[in-house]
Amino acid sequence: MIYTLFFIILLLAELAYFRLADRLNIIDKPNQRSSHKHITLRGGGVVFYLGALLYSLWFDGPYPWFLTGLSLIALISLADDIRPVPNRLRLVVHFTAMLLLFAEWGLFTGFPWWYVALALVFCTGIINAYNFMDGINGITGGYSLMVLGALAWINTRMHPFTDQAFLYTVMLSVLVFNFFNFRRKARCFAGDVGSVSIAFIILFALGRLMLQTGDLSYIALLSIYGIDSVLTIIHRLILGENIFEAHRKHAYQIMANELKVPHLQVSALYMLLQGLVTLGFLVALPEWRLWYLAAVTSLLALGYVLFMRKYFALHRARG
Repeated sequence: MIYTLFFIILLLAELAYFRLADRLNIIDKPNQRSSHKHITLRGGGVVFYLGALLYSLWFDGPYPWFLTGLSLIALISLADDIRPVPNRLRLVVHFTAMLLLFAEWGLFTGFPWWYVALALVFCTGIINAYNFMDGINGITGGYSLMVLGALAWINTRMHPFTDQAFLYTVMLSVLVFNFFNFRRKARCFAGDVGSVSIAFIILFALGRLMLQTGDLSYIALLSIYGIDSVLTIIHRLILGENIFEAHRKHAYQIMANELKVPHLQVSALYMLLQGLVTLGFLVALPEWRLWYLAAVTSLLALGYVLFMRKYFALHRARG
């Protein structure tokens, strides 16, 4: 019954945000770099933050540093959805939020400074890469649900690493968002507040899992996003582009824009691929997981390169 109540609260909160966003004109207008054609409310992913907040309030705030960092990163991202925020200010907030997350992980005790510095750059890169991948209907909500589902299964069947109620509550918030976004014509987009917040939440849970098990190969749970993000950045650097500017060069964007594959089919494909990779990872023997991750990464990278060699010309011709 508690999760039914949570779902109703989050649904009502999302509807309330829609009214506020409509009144304040928080919208996403199509432009030459967009993959959508209609004016749509932006920032519907604020419900991810509200899910984490609801869990914290109901269960007496078991992860205070995490929630503080999430609040900072959600606030600056929501502000950026309303009006562009300077990159330097946004980066300072991201670093601050990440350091608070590290405090929740206990990373400042028992680890050398250089380890923390590398983790700061790597983890900040992950949440920004997750944000870059939010470009078509259903992809952020669908992919996030796949990753959270895997984490919830691991938490109950393999290695308990966090409160299961936390994962379930966040999953409910993703379901609420998907109801309005996983559609041919979306009612809302996640916005920066959504994509960055859910990335921060997933990173928190995944980091706890890796630190408690000492197994970094669990990064396989983000392998599909990781390959698309990293190789697209490398591709853009080769092309001499500014990687911080908006673009439409991700593999999923070329599928949706140049190949005209329906958004929901592309999103479902990313979900399916990540689900298959995760399933293979979970059934592999622990001593073989790093080899499995290396093999999967190589195959995905090869698939990405072959896809771009065949279809990137369509994007270039389109200008």
